[in-house]
Amino acid sequence: MTAFAFYLFAICAIAGGLFTVISRQPVHSVLWLILSFLSSAGLFVLLGAEFVAMLLIIVYVGAVAVLFLFVVMMLDVDFAELKAEMARYMPLALLIGLVILMQFVMAFGAWESAQAAESLRAQVTPTDMHNTQALGVILYDQYFLLFQLAGLILLVAMIGAIVLTLRHRQDIKRQDIISQMMRDPAQAMELKDVKPGQGL
Repeated sequence: MTAFAFYLFAICAIAGGLFTVISRQPVHSVLWLILSFLSSAGLFVLLGAEFVAMLLIIVYVGAVAVLFLFVVMMLDVDFAELKAEMARYMPLALLIGLVILMQFVMAFGAWESAQAAESLRAQVTPTDMHNTQALGVILYDQYFLLFQLAGLILLVAMIGAIVLTLRHRQDIKRQDIISQMMRDPAQAMELKDVKPGQGL
């Protein structure tokens, strides 16, 4: 049953990735991408990495893929024009793909399995803790500084993206905090003595 599930998830992942690339409709491409993510999550579950599988479903399927789907469906993008523009760079893309394929062939040609690989795969995590707990111990104990550095790099990238896309329009009234804090109450307010029976 495990072998059947592995081949099923593997075939679905490969087919989802293939149809994501070759599908003509962008909405269909996003749906095939979601299928590929779900199949990859199933493969992670078979490997015993439930935390990574749930992370893949929550982050990629639940957030990124759904965001792509909403963007594709809500924006009126002329994909025919985009494909016509991409057709000019097709020879360069094929050359880069050929180079990457050759690198994969060279890497797998020189691949040698370690003697302790079977035993390491059989016992990925220590016996006295769950794999999610073991992952937390590794991230927040052995690689704590690298983990914090990765978060800092993501924060800098987010701030850079906001700064690059921020446009100050002149026709929009903006809030000036400094002028509001430094204002004189005597000039900002005026008291009116309203007599009984009279209007303003």
